[in-house]
Amino acid sequence: MRRDELTENVTVALATLMDRKVRSALTILGIVIGVTSVIAVASIIDGLNGIIKERVSKLGSNSLFVTRIPAGQRADRLPANIRTRKYLEDGDEKFIEETCPGVSYATIFGQRINFGEAIDEIRYGDARVQRFFLRGTQPQYIQALPLFAIAQGRFISAFDEEHARNVIVIGRSIAESLFPQVDAIGKSVRLNGRVYEVIGQFEPDQGLFSNFGVDQFATIPMSNFRKSFPEIRERFIAVAAKESVPIDQVHDQVEEALRRKRRVPHHAENDFEISSPDFLSALWNQLTGALVLLTGIISSIGLLVGGIGVMNIMLISVTERTSEIGIRKAMGARKSDIRVQFLTEAITLSCIGGVIGIVFGALIALAVRTLIPAVPAAVSPLWIVLGVGISVGVGLFFGYYPANRAANLDPIECLRYE
Repeated sequence: MRRDELTENVTVALATLMDRKVRSALTILGIVIGVTSVIAVASIIDGLNGIIKERVSKLGSNSLFVTRIPAGQRADRLPANIRTRKYLEDGDEKFIEETCPGVSYATIFGQRINFGEAIDEIRYGDARVQRFFLRGTQPQYIQALPLFAIAQGRFISAFDEEHARNVIVIGRSIAESLFPQVDAIGKSVRLNGRVYEVIGQFEPDQGLFSNFGVDQFATIPMSNFRKSFPEIRERFIAVAAKESVPIDQVHDQVEEALRRKRRVPHHAENDFEISSPDFLSALWNQLTGALVLLTGIISSIGLLVGGIGVMNIMLISVTERTSEIGIRKAMGARKSDIRVQFLTEAITLSCIGGVIGIVFGALIALAVRTLIPAVPAAVSPLWIVLGVGISVGVGLFFGYYPANRAANLDPIECLRYE
């Protein structure tokens, strides 16, 4: 089809649609809903995927985490054989370093959270903070977890760990609550009544979707944590691989070493878990998979309704323009000319709906990004092209039958039609 013929067909299609504004608007409503939902959800998921990838990189791309129970799960919701596993022990990290040639270093840490009971408290003068995470860490901790970068002061040193010193590193939210007007470094605070010196402050980090992040963390030497909270037996180990060693190889070495140290029978399953920061991506993919499926169903229903509407309006158009079709055939128009004319009209109709849907989807993404800055929704060119492609596909699929019906009409019968 030549350019002038295409231009003429599009012009005729637009004129036909303008003559039936209300009917055309109602017809494309389903397409608008379908494309809008696709663009809006895809934009939000794309923005969130960027956050997850950045988070994973900050957690340490060459690191592994050893835990007693699966990461991110509550012990009371797990089977008894997992809940009753033997705890990881102080010294397991040194054993891993000494026996695993692919390991650069391993560091152990403990954690205490009392949000419900509000037991832990950091106080400075009349100011106090109760909702925070308290971790006992070793000096290598911030190397294993780049997310915990130091903004001011310093992190826990080997000397602090060796002598179980009362020193503490705090997150931004804790610092702003306790020291709104002064520098926190060098100040003395009371952690559960004991005096600790603030030696450092972490880089700002609000966490995923402005949830709990590094801003709500406080860390003390692991030796001090062990002495202050002997009742807490849960331990976690972060393992960093050497640059030249694949992370999968390190995983196998750590697994073999711990099975040997914990005397796990060769035919038995591990009584510990080894995960990488990718578990966050895997968890996220599971969550978004359900959302994508739901969006796909909603979009498909909308596009199906819109496609049926396109087919219906085109069949009505064929009936209303039967005489016109007869005249065009009498003047030499071929079947292909008639078919292309009506197909162009159907595609134009669905593309208008697609463009409107893309605009609405982009506006929804903009609104989400404005109202919820933690969700950087953005419309990518890929999804714009996909939205247009979906619209063209709907027009072709649902417009072919009416167009073919118009092309096969008998010109004599058309000229007799009133």
